[in-house]
Amino acid sequence: QLQLVESGGGLVQPGGSLRLSCAASGFTLDYYGIGWFRQAPGKEREGISCISSRGGRTNYADSVKGRFTISRDNAKNTVYLQMNNLKPEDTAIYYCAAEVRFVSECYLGRPDEYTYWGQGTQVTVSS
Repeated sequence: QLQLVESGGGLVQPGGSLRLSCAASGFTLDYYGIGWFRQAPGKEREGISCISSRGGRTNYADSVKGRFTISRDNAKNTVYLQMNNLKPEDTAIYYCAAEVRFVSECYLGRPDEYTYWGQGTQVTVSS
């Protein structure tokens, strides 16, 4: 069974940091471009970061650029999202998604083109 599992979410104060993990089971992540998306209550799903399967091409939404960093550890079959200087507006459920076609490029604005999705992890930024 092909599965993505996110972890690392939680409650953090403004200015704090979290590292989210996206682990795969049943398939090898290094053949897949990976995207991180988030959805806050009452808002549409937003693409925030992605990384291609080859070349390490990354993209970031303007709202997280300079604060979030995506990386992958193929040996651990895991992709990470390091989130620093978190703000209350970062509060959302965070999802990772995988798409085998995203080899040299990846896309934030095309969530429908990602084939596999995790169930999400809650991130709450509050004092």
